[in-house]
Amino acid sequence: MKKKIIVTGGAGFIGSHIADKLLSNNCRVTVVDNLSGGRMEFLEQNTSNPDFEFKNVDLLEPAKLETAIKGADAVFHLAANPDVRLGPENTKVHLEQNIIATYNLLEAMRKNNVRNIFFTSTSTVYGEASVIPTPEDYGPLVPISLYGASKLACEALITSYCHTFKMNSWIFRFANIVGARGTHGIIVDFIEKLRKNPQSLEILGDGRQNKSYIHVSECVDAIMYAWEHSNDMVNIFNIGSNDTITATRIGEIIVEEMGLHDVKFNYTGGTRGWVGDVPKMMLSIDKLRSIGWEFTYNSENSIRDAVRSTLGKLQ
Repeated sequence: MKKKIIVTGGAGFIGSHIADKLLSNNCRVTVVDNLSGGRMEFLEQNTSNPDFEFKNVDLLEPAKLETAIKGADAVFHLAANPDVRLGPENTKVHLEQNIIATYNLLEAMRKNNVRNIFFTSTSTVYGEASVIPTPEDYGPLVPISLYGASKLACEALITSYCHTFKMNSWIFRFANIVGARGTHGIIVDFIEKLRKNPQSLEILGDGRQNKSYIHVSECVDAIMYAWEHSNDMVNIFNIGSNDTITATRIGEIIVEEMGLHDVKFNYTGGTRGWVGDVPKMMLSIDKLRSIGWEFTYNSENSIRDAVRSTLGKLQ
């Protein structure tokens, strides 16, 4: 019998790729999304599939959410507000759309006896780690952004529900994920700026921010591999690449791929691109490797492939 899987935020960038993968793995998939950030066009390839269903439900509506997930075998929980930079402007957005939404989902799961949750967390839970590459057992975890704090709070809620109500969780702390259907982030930002002014590119900070990037296709494959090869009550994995790339180098790649020349880079200054930005980030991926997973993309390949995907869509 096919497993019934719920994907919250499944009309978003990563969520839609997970929905695609689950359907290709012979699962029945219900996407639960309020379309505040997701797009139905990301799911149009699945709408004629009898194993696919879409429900326009907000996770801040507990009664509707409880009904939407009935009969599920597992939930992939991606619904969240992912914009780190919003925190200083709106201190409630990550509380409501990340923490309270996750609490509502866990309650709906408890009431429906849904035992398995897969949660997409973030490298920002580590804050400015003194150990790089940063392993999953690094601590103490001291986020410096409200977004990172909200994701860490969600992790704590999930693990406590697992122990209290005999649930199982897979928590994935992501590096920067890039690829087709990306709607925000440095690649989209730089391309939009260069389309407006092909002679000049503004780069936030000093351009030396140095971080890991991973292609969305490899990220999704790693999630599925961890699901198949780990079965603790709480399973926590970093997903990233084995290298880093600077903001300036990303700008250079985008300039190359757009066929531009003599572009002047202008820097806003300082080591951070925005309040809460972590200038250096590289996750240890040894734990995933220890169960047999191996990555094929590095940061530069991931960026270049994502730039080409984004430009192809814009052209």
